[in-house]
Amino acid sequence: MKDIARRAGVSESAVSFALNDRPGVSEATRERVRGVAEELGWRPSTAARALSGEGAATVGLVLARPAGTLGVESFFLRLVSGIQEVLSIRHLGLLFQIAEDVGDECAVYRRWWAERRVDGLIVVDPRRDDPRPALLDSLGLPAVVVGGLEGDVAGSAPQHCLVSNLWADDAGAMASIVEHLYVLGHRRIVHIAGLADLSHTRRRIASLTLEAERRGLAQVLSVTTDYSDTEGARATRRVLARDAPPTAIVYDNDVMAVAGAAVAAERGLSIPGDLSVVAWDDSQLCRLTHPQLTSLARDTAEFGRHAAEELLALLDGQPARRVRDVLPRLVPRESSGPAPKFPRESSGPAPK
Repeated sequence: MKDIARRAGVSESAVSFALNDRPGVSEATRERVRGVAEELGWRPSTAARALSGEGAATVGLVLARPAGTLGVESFFLRLVSGIQEVLSIRHLGLLFQIAEDVGDECAVYRRWWAERRVDGLIVVDPRRDDPRPALLDSLGLPAVVVGGLEGDVAGSAPQHCLVSNLWADDAGAMASIVEHLYVLGHRRIVHIAGLADLSHTRRRIASLTLEAERRGLAQVLSVTTDYSDTEGARATRRVLARDAPPTAIVYDNDVMAVAGAAVAAERGLSIPGDLSVVAWDDSQLCRLTHPQLTSLARDTAEFGRHAAEELLALLDGQPARRVRDVLPRLVPRESSGPAPKFPRESSGPAPK
């Protein structure tokens, strides 16, 4: 500040007023001070601003998932790219950390709050009896939860005054998949799902069960995994070895779908002749695989941008709200076709 004041020919207090957009200096002085600051390469100190109560200029994101599964799943990379695109407009940084579990994630939030490390948070993977919204509300940390919260009703007001919620209709998306497969004649459908305690996993499973009951489908099953290709392949081998194996499998991400298609091929099954495959999230992987995979398409980066915009609204003093995002759209491709007239039966015991 001394260097800028000396170069601009003004007092240090005038520099402070100018750089912090406070009244007390003329517009001409403000512009002259900013010009000098730019010449000198000055940037505000995040630590100093946090200590003075002006904010950390940083948003936090913690993922409580197995680290090994994040490296192969493109969803979070695309989500973060959308988030960062919006934050960069306001010159806000993104502080990212991986946690062992939700308890560890909550400990990270408490530490960041105590150290004034972040101004707000993007929270992902809502769970049953999720402790995070209430914790963040009690700490006074604005946050946006990405994904439907357990027990919330569409159109209802947020339960916490500092926590907004951005969600997509997982139940409706699953219903569109079941309808697609049912019209194609499939009656034995298996859902290779993600982590069992996640709210969106539970909604997808519940929607599959409901849609099956509506249509009188008795041979419908959901199997939970950790989202990895290894677990997706293992679950596929297990369900294909059943006495009455499925004619269609729905996977909760693209990586598991590709792994499952490979398992089907190694067992001599034709896709879609013997087995139809559907992936929950569309990606380049779905389009580069042969045959190309039928999948649910949505702009995940846009989803991230919407989450960041909701958080900025909270930081600007807007009230918390619940926002329903665009319903993912099913894109039929080569991997889904008519159910075989004479479905194959298992040729051996289920693998362990």
